[in-house]
Amino acid sequence: MKTNSINKNGCSVCEQGKENYTTFIAGAFRGTEYYQYDYRHTDGELFSTVAKSLEQCRKERDEWLLKKKKL
Repeated sequence: MKTNSINKNGCSVCEQGKENYTTFIAGAFRGTEYYQYDYRHTDGELFSTVAKSLEQCRKERDEWLLKKKKL
């Protein structure tokens, strides 16, 4: 689900069990496009990251989920 903003008043609007993401251009890095990505676990905990691709964001989320499962 792609939205223009994944935050409202500085807080994530991501629903439990869902992902939200948006792209932005970081001027400090010569116009490179990045993804800002949020995933809210079904237990309510928020995972958030920034990466150069949506695939990388999801990979980092999956690694986070595996670590979370082991706890």
